[in-house]
Amino acid sequence: MSNCKFVTQSKLPTEHGEFTLCAFEEPNGKEHLALTFGDLDSKNPVLCRVHSECLTGDALMSLRCDCGPQLQAALKMIAQNGSGILLYLRQEGRGIGLVNKIRAYALQDTGHDTVEANESLGFAADLRNYNICSDILSHFDISAVNLLTNNPKKVEALEDAGIVVSQRMSLHAGENINNKDYLDTKRDKLGHLT
Repeated sequence: MSNCKFVTQSKLPTEHGEFTLCAFEEPNGKEHLALTFGDLDSKNPVLCRVHSECLTGDALMSLRCDCGPQLQAALKMIAQNGSGILLYLRQEGRGIGLVNKIRAYALQDTGHDTVEANESLGFAADLRNYNICSDILSHFDISAVNLLTNNPKKVEALEDAGIVVSQRMSLHAGENINNKDYLDTKRDKLGHLT
């Protein structure tokens, strides 16, 4: 367990509706967010997205990945559902950090795929850790979720942390000609589902 603790919250109006933005902090100072919408009924599975930070995709609207469109699609689905939660984890570049992610991009520019680029830099293909999800979800008394993801490792990680994943719901958004190889690599080498 990471002992990730709730710090504060505020309203967050978005184009999809008004969310509540909750800040959490790990003992090492790393900060994470939870965006909640509507009344979270902890007696039933809550619609949930676990989204890892991607500055280039989420904020700069990069077409190299599908992160920004997936983030917006998840927020829209949660709002349309009337309730749900999005966990925004500070794990840039599958956990290698922003500068190393840009180094990986440079290697991809020379023909490496996303996995080969991370490995060429001396990292595992994916260093993300989802242990903090149970700390954040337990703050809201959530023990079961309908998870918006194409990544079976997120399902396994939540289940290993004691969260019931009642349903995995595919989330496809942002596919384009610039990220076709990236999406193929996620499917073929990282086991992402369709």
